[in-house]
Amino acid sequence: MKSIYLASPFFDNDQIDRVKRVEQALADNKTVGDVFSPRKSQFPELTFGSPEWQSTAYKHDLDHLNDADIVVAVSDFTEDSVDSGTAFEIGYAVAKGKTVVLVHEKTGLVNLMLAQGAKTYVEHAEELAALNFDQLPEQRYVGEVQ
Repeated sequence: MKSIYLASPFFDNDQIDRVKRVEQALADNKTVGDVFSPRKSQFPELTFGSPEWQSTAYKHDLDHLNDADIVVAVSDFTEDSVDSGTAFEIGYAVAKGKTVVLVHEKTGLVNLMLAQGAKTYVEHAEELAALNFDQLPEQRYVGEVQ
């Protein structure tokens, strides 16, 4: 069973709904062990945005990125604006030699770097429930890129 780091924006209701569906699909997958979702780890005892909160959240997320076997990343952007935090997490994972699964439900082009960095590409969160994370298929994005 693989440990998963879930990289995703969660700034509006649409994004929160999407990340919740990804969390559920991963929970339903028998080849997935632990799932770390930064959405669920917000340090309410610290003042959001304070230097202490920033340092704590950054270190906590990086620790979980380092411990994960696989990064599942939600490509969730409007027009040409990719969420910078998710893009950072994908780049960090690739640099560390971790496998990336890219979830892209929205219409529009996929960023070249995200498309090339992902081993497995899916268009619906629910597809994650059936993936074999122990032997992920090479299923690359084949559309136009930006």
